[in-house]
Amino acid sequence: MNKRSRRAIFSVLAGFTSVLLTGCMSGAWSSDTSHVVIGMSDDVLSTDPASGYDPGSWLMFNNVFQSLLSFPDGGTEPVPDAASACAFTDGRSKVFRCTLKDGLQFSNGDPLTSQDVKFSFDRTLRIDDAAGPAVILQSLEKIDTPDDKTVVFRLKTPDATFPSKIASGAGAIVDHREYHENGLRQDHEVIGSGPYKIDSFGTKEAVFSVNENYKGVAEVKNSGVVLKFFHGDRGALKAAVTDGKVDIAYRGLSAQDLTALDAKHTGDVDVVEGSSAEVQHLVFNMDDPVAGRLSVRRALAYLIDRGALVDKVFAGTAIPLYSIIPAGIDSHSNAFTDRYGDAPSRSKAAAALQEDGITEKVKLTLWSTPSRYGPATDEELKEIAAQLNASGLFDAEMRSVSFSRYEKDIAAGKYGVYVKGWLPDYPDPDNFTAPFFGPGNVLDNKFVNTAITRTLLPRAAAESDRHNATPLFDRLQEIVAEQLPVLPVWQGKQYAVVRTDVEGYQYCLDNSTVFRFWELFKG
Repeated sequence: MNKRSRRAIFSVLAGFTSVLLTGCMSGAWSSDTSHVVIGMSDDVLSTDPASGYDPGSWLMFNNVFQSLLSFPDGGTEPVPDAASACAFTDGRSKVFRCTLKDGLQFSNGDPLTSQDVKFSFDRTLRIDDAAGPAVILQSLEKIDTPDDKTVVFRLKTPDATFPSKIASGAGAIVDHREYHENGLRQDHEVIGSGPYKIDSFGTKEAVFSVNENYKGVAEVKNSGVVLKFFHGDRGALKAAVTDGKVDIAYRGLSAQDLTALDAKHTGDVDVVEGSSAEVQHLVFNMDDPVAGRLSVRRALAYLIDRGALVDKVFAGTAIPLYSIIPAGIDSHSNAFTDRYGDAPSRSKAAAALQEDGITEKVKLTLWSTPSRYGPATDEELKEIAAQLNASGLFDAEMRSVSFSRYEKDIAAGKYGVYVKGWLPDYPDPDNFTAPFFGPGNVLDNKFVNTAITRTLLPRAAAESDRHNATPLFDRLQEIVAEQLPVLPVWQGKQYAVVRTDVEGYQYCLDNSTVFRFWELFKG
């Protein structure tokens, strides 16, 4: 990209962040009252926080629902939001107590009390939706509410990451009067206590207005947001931002589109870059007759040229990933580089197959679903298949299906190799390991390692000083690189294309993955 025209976004200095977060602020910023129009390629797969666990849904949750804690601009340590204070009270990271602020209300005027907090967490765990965030709340045993303002979380095991978990979309608080305790809401009506409320939600757009009842740390700098859905149509999204029909194009533009927009910089739009911990892996079904063979998985690990892949498909908008925990997150290591190198080796791939008695080409299907992981996913897996076939060791192809079929077929064990993308729920190494390799993992690939589930993850979760957990995560990554239930492929960067009169975007593109509507305004 043309670095002279691109505006890079970096983390906000902690001292400046603390100034922004002093006190409880609400309402529209007086110097601007216009709506900001955002275009997005991703779909919002659910408007109910007990179900949605995808980038589009969490973008919506983070703006219309409130959590007890939230991540500040550029920060990774959660701060009070609906709560006035929260802390572990037992010295063992097993009892977490929060006190709610006075006068909290939902957007419909209903009071928000400890009953709603308990209801929201209990509901998510009870429904346990396959596409929902219940998996990251498995350490929660029960919740006590001794009064309307006090919530006491009692955990099954020590979990120092619990504050970060409840600061994520998994901690969204819903109105117990408006949501059924045993079922998901289907009418797209949303009742939350966050900075915004949803006036309408349809297939083409969602309209957000300022929630005047909100009491939290966000200072809203616009009078509302319109979120337009482009359903994977990257050409239409690009045209909309260049023609001024949207103010910001976020998620979904191809690397080629970003490069072209940057090269044709006219003064109307800027391509802006931010940090990201988004990752994408190939996942192997350990029970599959082909992908379940370690020799086949090792051959793939030796053959895939990540550098060529990100250059061809992503044009520099992603970087090769050789670790389960991405760069920029504590405990990042290059375990896969150490074992398989950072350049492809046909000879080592062939040796791995021959040692297992495999002499014929390995027939393999790589499964993709662009509706969940982005329009470039099909191109990516086609390129991986081409690399495998060029070695002469594989007969590989890519097949693409809808997300609804994709998840059902994975659960049924029909796919041997498939792609999974991941945006962190919270910026801690636990969130890149426990959901994948812990009990009830979200990959559904039949991988179980007792050293990980019984020792490494529990001990890491109990470390209140997260740096002390690094040796445990290092060992975990060594095991994963050896046994290969997944193969990391790339780590993304965050990009947005913004009209030049839009400000505040620098607070929307950091490793917390929270896209903060309230920071946006037109200058």
